[in-house]
Amino acid sequence: MTGVHTATVFDLDDTLVDTAGAWPRACAAFSARHGYRWRPEDTAALHGNGNWAAHVAAVCGGRATTAEVVDACTDIILDEHAAHPVRPLPGALDLVAAAERHGPVAVATASPRRFVLTVLDALRLTTRMSAVICGEDVGRAKPAPDPYLRAAARIGLPPSACLAVEDSPAGIRSAAAAGIRVLAIPRHGMRLPAGIAHLPAAQARSAVEALPLLTRLHTSRPELLAHRTTAQGR
Repeated sequence: MTGVHTATVFDLDDTLVDTAGAWPRACAAFSARHGYRWRPEDTAALHGNGNWAAHVAAVCGGRATTAEVVDACTDIILDEHAAHPVRPLPGALDLVAAAERHGPVAVATASPRRFVLTVLDALRLTTRMSAVICGEDVGRAKPAPDPYLRAAARIGLPPSACLAVEDSPAGIRSAAAAGIRVLAIPRHGMRLPAGIAHLPAAQARSAVEALPLLTRLHTSRPELLAHRTTAQGR
């Protein structure tokens, strides 16, 4: 059966690598310098938030610019990475390898380029990526479609020829708004909000569980996959 999709665009944080605690720790350390005590609500606000630096600047009472937040938090997380390297999520590298069998792979993330390239280099993924879209590369972050549109353009394919792999509601909205079908792997098995749950073409609880779904999405006609997915949910 002829493949429908010819490229896969991955989110990075909490999709390929485990940074669920690293970015909140970095942001908490930075905001503490400005007298702010980080709260669980702030950690939740960072998840999939392409404007994360603006959130941190706001809780610091405007005493730091978003550029200062990005630079300082990136320094903090890279120092932590040097001591305790960021690890891929179980099955994530196998998922990338499976995607490569169907065409180019790319990354679209809100994280800063310094961090992204360091992590991709550590995982030996940099040279395998046809495009790496970072927070600095777009005017509007997720959930706007810009990161995924830029990734598809950089690869040289229309969005309809791409598949996105995402963990967050904002990322899912971004890919869907760009006209890209989505394989969702919600972080820690979280339940997607009602307004988001209908957007992914398929959903898995982990990268390991997502492996056969990715292959199916790349080799099945959309109408057949939709029928199968609906039948499985009954």
